[in-house]
Amino acid sequence: MTDSWVALEPGADPAERVRALHRAHAAFTEAGTVPRPVRGVVADSWRRSARAGVHPDGSADIELADSDLGTCRAEHPLAHVMPLMRELLGSFASDGRHLLAVCDAHGRLLWVEGHATTLRQAERMNFVPGARWSESAVGTNAPGTAVAVGRAVQVFAAEHFVRRAQPWTCAAAPVHDPRTGRLLGAVDITGGDGLAHPHSLGFVQAVARAAESQLALLAPRGPAAGGAELEVLGRDQAVLTAGGRTLRLSRRHSEILVLLAAHPGGLTGDELLCALYEDESVTPVTLRAELARLRQVLDAGGAGTAAPGLLASRPYRLTEHLESDLAVVERRLAAGAVTDALASYPGPLLPSSQAPAVVRLRRRLADGLRAALIARSDPDLLADWAHASWGEDDLDVWRALAAARPTAAHRARLAALEAELGVPAGPWRPSGR
Repeated sequence: MTDSWVALEPGADPAERVRALHRAHAAFTEAGTVPRPVRGVVADSWRRSARAGVHPDGSADIELADSDLGTCRAEHPLAHVMPLMRELLGSFASDGRHLLAVCDAHGRLLWVEGHATTLRQAERMNFVPGARWSESAVGTNAPGTAVAVGRAVQVFAAEHFVRRAQPWTCAAAPVHDPRTGRLLGAVDITGGDGLAHPHSLGFVQAVARAAESQLALLAPRGPAAGGAELEVLGRDQAVLTAGGRTLRLSRRHSEILVLLAAHPGGLTGDELLCALYEDESVTPVTLRAELARLRQVLDAGGAGTAAPGLLASRPYRLTEHLESDLAVVERRLAAGAVTDALASYPGPLLPSSQAPAVVRLRRRLADGLRAALIARSDPDLLADWAHASWGEDDLDVWRALAAARPTAAHRARLAALEAELGVPAGPWRPSGR
């Protein structure tokens, strides 16, 4: 853990730091400059918050209530480890007049528990179950920023971007699916200035790791006998589970398996070459060498056997069905199950890939999802997309969201995005994409 992720260095005067941070926050909101002593992680978060159109005097919107909140809780993977997190953090939160909070990967608070008086105080800033505390919605805060950057972070006093959160201090750590690495959400401890200590950050990290270990024990052992699964959404390197083993593949090998899974009949060498490489000067020899390396990985897997005989040639093809999270989302979308499709979509297909055919698949899936969301006009689903990293600049979705749920925050973000993109303001209309 580096010092930049801890709010106060040893010997720092909390009161003086609070005054300095208030001055820095005022300087940033007025002039866009970030003076010392603002930490780099906080300065970066402030800039992202400003780009997202967050207003310093804004507040969190409550997006899940009653039955919707209950459904999200019941279906969320972290529900299985809530008893463990309560056991580890609950008494600490209650005894110290703090709060234990757990959010999903979109920054929506699913559980907020702790000292009764502190809970009532937190209600004044909508730090309550069902509220969205993503960084793109309310700016810098521990659970939202932990989800945004994918690591544990403390946020102290006026480091919070929204003023009504500045009396608070919090520490949060992300929780990932131990099998796929997919971000599930974050666990947070929120309270007074006493939490601005390295121990609180270390504590919440330990709770997150314990939760991941518990999830690993509860997780199924893998695909059914003889089956294979491929995780390719929201990650640059695919995860292949086969033969009781899990392999993380290189980017190029990930692209090859995605394309062969999408073409059960196989692809010729020339077809695969065009599908993979933008550079037309790449030779068939290069492709054959890459395929030979992939076959070695599948046949050996570094230790034992992973997926022997999965890759065949003439044409290049897979010898058995390879289930993928991409195919799951595509099937649910084709069936009109938009909510289920979005719930199964952790992010774009191999987002850093520039392979021409992968880019087309990525765009086709994203465009299909966003078109279905806009047609459905469900504000919760639209908000999930708009507040995700891939949807924060999606003008059509933001227009649909502002129409479906016309909050001040949504209208402000839409206005800022229209100004940034240089398009005329006005009601949402289909773009024809």
